[in-house]
Amino acid sequence: MARASITLIQGDLTRTSADAIVNAANSSLLGGGGVDGAIHRAGGPEILAQCRRLRAGHYGGGLRTGQAVATGAGRLPARWVIHTVGPVYSRTEDRSELLADCHRNALRVADELGARTVAFPAISTGIFGWPMADAARIALATVSATETEVREVLFVLYDASALAAFQDCAPS
Repeated sequence: MARASITLIQGDLTRTSADAIVNAANSSLLGGGGVDGAIHRAGGPEILAQCRRLRAGHYGGGLRTGQAVATGAGRLPARWVIHTVGPVYSRTEDRSELLADCHRNALRVADELGARTVAFPAISTGIFGWPMADAARIALATVSATETEVREVLFVLYDASALAAFQDCAPS
């Protein structure tokens, strides 16, 4: 195993061609807002149907924060969607390790699938309120330190300010 190369781009995750796209999912796995809603809308009903099967089985109580599980990608330009539940930001409790777990576990699932390219959003930075610069620092440090068979990790950032935050934290 080695470490993946990291590429930062501004764009739409749902239009990104990769073996696997990471979904910043909610614990229900049944869609929601933000990245989660966009992936379910763009991917079509196949993703929701597979998520419902997961809920009917091992994930009956939902997916725990920091964990990851895969489904097919439906109509997305990827083979798989790796769903992970990011932590809600807290000023009084350090949840950084849970955010790091999202990235580590998504890469572990990617390895199990045989994915060689994986596209991540900025997990937990939307409705979950994680400050972008801190999320970027944690995401980039975790992916850089994780041994994986994945060759390339793309961070697909929705806007210029998110891209700038990730560029500021990128390893040189």
